[in-house]
Amino acid sequence: MSQPDPDAWRRQVRQWLATVLEPAPAPQATAQAADLAVFHNLPEDEERLLLDRCRAYQRARFDAGYQALTLPEDKGGAGLSAAHVAVFAQEESAFEVPPSTELISVTVRLVAMAVSLFGTDEQRRDHARAFLRTDLLACQLFSEPGAGSDLAALRTRARQDGDEWVIDGQKVWTSGAQFADYGLLLARTDPDVVKQAGITAFLVPMDAPGVEVRPIRQMSGGTSFNEVFLSGVRVPDRLRIGGPGQGWEVANATLAFERTASGSGNRRKGGTFPDVLALARSLGRTADPLVRQRLADLYVRAALRAATVDRVARTSAAGGRPGPEASLTKLMASELLTRTGQVAAELMGARISADTGEPGTFAWTQHLLGAPGYRLAGGTDQIQRNLIGERVLKLPPEPRVDRAPFSQLPGDQEASK
Repeated sequence: MSQPDPDAWRRQVRQWLATVLEPAPAPQATAQAADLAVFHNLPEDEERLLLDRCRAYQRARFDAGYQALTLPEDKGGAGLSAAHVAVFAQEESAFEVPPSTELISVTVRLVAMAVSLFGTDEQRRDHARAFLRTDLLACQLFSEPGAGSDLAALRTRARQDGDEWVIDGQKVWTSGAQFADYGLLLARTDPDVVKQAGITAFLVPMDAPGVEVRPIRQMSGGTSFNEVFLSGVRVPDRLRIGGPGQGWEVANATLAFERTASGSGNRRKGGTFPDVLALARSLGRTADPLVRQRLADLYVRAALRAATVDRVARTSAAGGRPGPEASLTKLMASELLTRTGQVAAELMGARISADTGEPGTFAWTQHLLGAPGYRLAGGTDQIQRNLIGERVLKLPPEPRVDRAPFSQLPGDQEASK
């Protein structure tokens, strides 16, 4: 089936967007009205209202055929090219899109894609479609307290009992778990093989008996993240994603989508260069040559990141799945967030430590307190550099010291009994 001409398709997209969204407002003269927080810091009722707004737009986009643009048609997507993705993003930027959340991004860009690529026909029909449309919301149950950046060292276990799996363990740093219907979970199902080979992926209903969600209070004041405890949680085998032991492959594909989503998209994360520029102007600092140098450096980094996001998105979309190059966008995004906060803090000096009532100043504390966490989300900066070095630059890998089966690793003998 031939694809529509991107230019003709652009007009079609623009006309549709005009029916569901308002034009984007003119840029603010100051950062006073901007949301400078990297992670949401909203009361539960306001978070639910925001989710409702996001879901209304995602459903309209799905129903119009603009969701999962590059996903093959037989997997539930539109089957279009990377050029069409770029066109849609360009046209969408001219409209006031509801600000997304981590949970919406995880549902649509991560879990829906993983189920679409690795799920059965039944799972695509019953779950992937609902995730793409946000009729159902899904969180990501990967990280664990004891595993750190070594995801393959996870200790959550799943044992098969007839046509069910019984899951015990703990997950942490789970965005939006309190609002999710399902969680995409990784569990160890075979402790007697090498770490990566003994992992299986499951869709876990978050209201299943034995699932407990505990919010984590962040230093910025919000509770975007959660701990999730699983005690004897029974999951039917029909909710297993991929084959037994295929969880590592599912995880790698999902994390690649996460890195792409972390470095791109319409979800505003913290302050931006225009916000810093507006701040410098409001404080009368733009004539200072040192300030101008810092602003120029920040602008160049923002432009480079935008260009890299576009290039990586085109490459990954054309191949169906994003590769390790997605680590570039994630690494550049976390670095840019950190530098943005540093420049803003240098401009304000003591103003950033106390609320003086001046517009657009003390609000930057939300950015400064949230930016360090973005160096961890979606894989730490150190892990991203390893991926870039080994898989993109083809540098020699770091020495591997744990090729033994999981049950034979030091300290794991008790856990494997």
